[in-house]
Amino acid sequence: LYCAKGNFEFGITRVIKSMEPYSKKLGMDTWHYAKRCFLGLIENLAKHMIMVRDVVVQDCIQFLEHAELYGKQVTCKIQPPLSSQVMHEGKNTVTYEARLLKALLIQVCDL
Repeated sequence: LYCAKGNFEFGITRVIKSMEPYSKKLGMDTWHYAKRCFLGLIENLAKHMIMVRDVVVQDCIQFLEHAELYGKQVTCKIQPPLSSQVMHEGKNTVTYEARLLKALLIQVCDL
């Protein structure tokens, strides 16, 4: 809710705190909503619409590293039963998406 209203610093820190302990709370649904907050943050940073403190960026990177570690066995999407296109196993994990988000965040923040 805070991220949707534009208060990304507080919203992102709440998302990070709510996901602890990662081994128990990191799942397909929780990752989906957390990922949306991070994508919104990255989009607004790229458009230069907001500025966030360096501490928040470091917390985001640390969270994404934890998501990489604990998300190896967590799938991101469910394969549709009638789909002829098969998803790659490695690209359908939280680890893969967390790495992508981390790379985008580092690129946008020029770290």
